Amino acid sequence: MNAISVLAEAAPAKINLALHVVGRRPDGYHELETLAVFTEYGDRLSVGHGERDEFSMHGPYAACLPADDGNLVIRAREALRMAFPGAHLPPVCIRLEKNLPIASGIGGGSSDAAAALRALARHWNLDDASPLAALAPRLGADVPMCLAARPLLARGAGERIEPVAGLPELAMVLVNPGVEVSTPQVFSALASRENAPLPSLPTTPGLGGLLEWLAASRNDLEAAALSIAPAIAESLAALRGSGAAFARMSGSGATCFGIYGSRQAAELAAEVISRGRRDWFVAATSTTG
Repeated sequence: MNAISVLAEAAPAKINLALHVVGRRPDGYHELETLAVFTEYGDRLSVGHGERDEFSMHGPYAACLPADDGNLVIRAREALRMAFPGAHLPPVCIRLEKNLPIASGIGGGSSDAAAALRALARHWNLDDASPLAALAPRLGADVPMCLAARPLLARGAGERIEPVAGLPELAMVLVNPGVEVSTPQVFSALASRENAPLPSLPTTPGLGGLLEWLAASRNDLEAAALSIAPAIAESLAALRGSGAAFARMSGSGATCFGIYGSRQAAELAAEVISRGRRDWFVAATSTTG
């Protein structure tokens, strides 16, 4: 990959601060309401010129993913080509640094796909970015959120997005106890699919106001995920025991997040949680605006 022509794109972790399941649609998808934020920590994608299409991965979780068209990055590349049939879209060399655990409720694969769409659109000089929004839901329910990659409220299956301004930067620790959780299995284990919607966000949500709002909200998938992967409870206990002001599971699990008063406190907590837990994923980070 020619370093001069390489474009780099972040693929941040997506954190569902709250996730309410409010119904089920005739097509089988669940109606959701979620407040999602994105973190500094995540995967990273690089795109450069190539003599032929190439895709490679490195990083702690690279071996867990397929390198063929089963990978969302490859599917995003081909979907973009199909959306611009008359354009000159030459071969590309794509390299993915895979830092986020797989099937972990923080949108890793979806964020990779969204990063691929953004980076390839820039690399190929595609001036009309509108097809990206149309392509995103075809690649996965979380891809529209990850394409936006900013604080947002999402409804429906995740495709109806409303940006949220004014949220404070949150110092966080992300913890996964080394287990993968199947999203369809979690939804199948739901006790109720008709639950109360998200409460209204505070008008000026400082950290204290946001924590109060979080205490009044839920992740309706948490109990179902705990029934499938009891180790999630250990992650939550570790976060709360390390001084987190608030802890909850993200998405369908098994990754949990804790919110701390400062980045220094989060980094110290991550160090404490990591001790003696070599098979856990633990990362201190902050949310982005």
